[in-house]
Amino acid sequence: MSLADPTSDTTPFFSDDSEAEGSEEPGAGPSHHREVEEPASGVSSMRSVFTVIVLCFINLLNYMDRFTVAGVLPDIEQYFGINDGKSGLLQTVFICSYMFLAPVFGYLGDRYNRKVIMSVGIGFWSVVTLASSYMPREYFWLLLLTRGLVGVGEASYSTIAPTIIADLYVKERRTQMLSVFYFAIPVGSGLGYIVGSKVDDMAGDWHWALRVTPALGLVAVVLLLFVVKEPKRGAIEARPEHTLQRTSWLGDMKALCRNPSFVLSTFGFTAVAFVTGSLALWAPAFLFRAAVFTGERPPCVKGPCDTSDSLYFGIITVVSGILGVASGAEVSRRLRLRTPKADPLVCALGLLLSAPFLYLAIVFAQASPTATYVFIFLGETFLSMNWAIVADILLYVVVPTRRATAEAFQIVLSHLLGDAGSPYLIGLVCLKEYDPHLLSDTPPHQFRSLQLSLLTCTFVAVGGGAFFLATALFIEKDRQRAANYTPSDDEPIVVPKSGRSTRVPVSSVLI
Repeated sequence: MSLADPTSDTTPFFSDDSEAEGSEEPGAGPSHHREVEEPASGVSSMRSVFTVIVLCFINLLNYMDRFTVAGVLPDIEQYFGINDGKSGLLQTVFICSYMFLAPVFGYLGDRYNRKVIMSVGIGFWSVVTLASSYMPREYFWLLLLTRGLVGVGEASYSTIAPTIIADLYVKERRTQMLSVFYFAIPVGSGLGYIVGSKVDDMAGDWHWALRVTPALGLVAVVLLLFVVKEPKRGAIEARPEHTLQRTSWLGDMKALCRNPSFVLSTFGFTAVAFVTGSLALWAPAFLFRAAVFTGERPPCVKGPCDTSDSLYFGIITVVSGILGVASGAEVSRRLRLRTPKADPLVCALGLLLSAPFLYLAIVFAQASPTATYVFIFLGETFLSMNWAIVADILLYVVVPTRRATAEAFQIVLSHLLGDAGSPYLIGLVCLKEYDPHLLSDTPPHQFRSLQLSLLTCTFVAVGGGAFFLATALFIEKDRQRAANYTPSDDEPIVVPKSGRSTRVPVSSVLI
């Protein structure tokens, strides 16, 4: 098999040929016989399953790394001597880097070898994460810089991995595999809190908590290189009457902005990102301050701090995430038998139900720790119903050659208005609650101010539910348009010129 063969696992990084844009001529020898035996994607069913498992493992590591910092946040604050506003910057800097680089990797992912892009990005992410664990206490800005660079690796993966799954499976099977893939978000997030807090306790030093995921990241690169095979883009969805062709990046963006289901579901997902980003960073700290407020624990004056709340919150996140993703996919599957609008309706239901439980968890924190944990569990369960469904919506309302760009656009918008600023915003609102003339920065005041600022999340969740309800108005039409997509008169076609293919507008051929 030649290196230029787009079906090969060794597709050159700078190959400009789409896996879906052509196939070998009939009777072309042994390679033709191989294509008949292989699935349309070019990847065997067994290898497809292993590919999803590897991608799920890497996604789990991504979210473990994100929330390990949140799991040891009290120790980081004590070590560097920083306040709530600067603590929020740790998450904001990472998300901003991740957000602004996503379009770059989305563009590359729609055009070049996705496996190579992900391998380089994950390797870089592992090295930078390891470096961030060696920052001295005088250089908090260096910790911020390394956390920002971690976003480079994560952007290279998160924008591309779902598109590979989309090129391996269709319909119900795709939804199932996406559910498996997105199980890694709540499970990885919860493991970040659990591993971070336990490693901190065992080593007596929070730096060691940041040294777990880099080693696993190098294992992920090896698995990615030797297990994952690059599938043909869109081949599994190809229709015999036409083939999909790439358009310019500007053309892709115009098409996405004219897709109401994609735009509205992206705004709905932005609300999910805002709430999860706020809770991810501040919930363990809030639970710790609630325990100090009620006298159950002493304040953290000198590290290592008590991280048991991070451990409990991590366990809740894992269990509620598994239940939420699974129940969301199952409810959506059953509801599809009654209405094609099932997916956005389930997403709306999840957000609207999570809001009151999160409100009760925040309000009951000083009265009943048990009730607080129960309400957090219920709120996170309903919130997690969205993860796999939102990804599935994007994949079936967007044509295959625009999916990585659509993933990148959704990442930018949801993080720009969601979890890029929400942790920092919550920290700033928390600081504004201090009155230097009437109040001192004591544990009761720290708890009350953070409690009031976290209430913002409940109102954002309700707004997100409204966006998903609006998505339901357009979802059927946009899904049919993507399924029956054919290039328009303004898009290029391929005509021979001097022995090679050249892309020209249709109008010039007709004239």
